[in-house]
Amino acid sequence: MSREGRFWFVTRRVPRTALIILAIVAVLGAGIFFALYKIFQQARTYALGEHCRITTPAGTLELDIEQSQVAATIAAVAARRKLPERALKIAYVTAIQESKLSNIPYGDRDSVGVFQQRPSQGWGTPEQLLDVVYSTRKFFAALEKVDGYLDMPLHVAAQEVQRSADGSAYAMHEADANILAGGFGGRVPKAVNCWWPPADKPVTPRLEAARKELTRALGAAAAKDSWLVATWYVAYAQKYGLREVRYDGVMWIAENGYDGWQSDPKAKSVAVV
Repeated sequence: MSREGRFWFVTRRVPRTALIILAIVAVLGAGIFFALYKIFQQARTYALGEHCRITTPAGTLELDIEQSQVAATIAAVAARRKLPERALKIAYVTAIQESKLSNIPYGDRDSVGVFQQRPSQGWGTPEQLLDVVYSTRKFFAALEKVDGYLDMPLHVAAQEVQRSADGSAYAMHEADANILAGGFGGRVPKAVNCWWPPADKPVTPRLEAARKELTRALGAAAAKDSWLVATWYVAYAQKYGLREVRYDGVMWIAENGYDGWQSDPKAKSVAVV
């Protein structure tokens, strides 16, 4: 075959200047992509607002952060008293009906707090009853005095404590109580996830203050590794400026809170920063 009839593959050298320009463009492109991604993440976080989602085999429930903190505290107090999950569910149906899991300073007549307990009926002072740990302890102390409460329907047991005008109303919240008990009680791993827009200024984590509040509700068990403890920290992360919670092979990061728990094979015991 003649020289003219062949295909000749000629390798041309790219000028050094062109390579430098391509490298700069690639770096700039990556930087722009990362910047746009961060902007998108922040915009999405602002749009989503402040919220928590509890997901268990029993279903999914949406709460605001204050409600989640109340739910986490009720679970911690129940665990400290070594109460079974059914007692926790009774507390939840009561708190949902009475206050929608909110620590409110008003109510019918002189009722206040999460369980709408009345100072005039001997539950405590208004200041005491607005302390969720105190009011929850009082609720469980009264519940434990109800003979056979664990064998009663949830709403019947709740009514035995509360003596409200319509005790049947508690029954409407049993499905939600099942979700809350599984998530905040720690039986279901990775059940609770919270998110909120980033603060305008950097927040200094107050881990020691968070530990003291958890210990006040949970007692010595606050130092033990469990999903109840990890979940409590997620619920209170915004209040105390906590950035990360790691446990049992997964991690929750406040910056990307909406994405939920992510894999972290190195996470063993509960670690919070």
